[in-house]
Amino acid sequence: MKFQFFVKPNTNRQAFTFLCPESETFLNEKKQLLEQGFQVEGDYIYAETEKEAIEKFKSNYVYALEEYNAANPITALVMSLTNLVMSVFKRNKNSNQ
Repeated sequence: MKFQFFVKPNTNRQAFTFLCPESETFLNEKKQLLEQGFQVEGDYIYAETEKEAIEKFKSNYVYALEEYNAANPITALVMSLTNLVMSVFKRNKNSNQ
């Protein structure tokens, strides 16, 4: 199955919905979403289920956000320190078991 995602502008892709283009009502529903201020987001996402499509949509967002944050040297430093601290805590937790 394929899915088309729509997002509200200026919501960092947090306000989103999706439609199945193969549905008989797709064009009417798409028109309604566009009239409500939603915008088409990216290409179609191919997935077996709606849940899988949402996961793919969100994972793409997480990847893009991490790449953007890593592009800023200060943010990259903070992310590196955070990952280091988390790995130290995991090691301590595993060694205490």
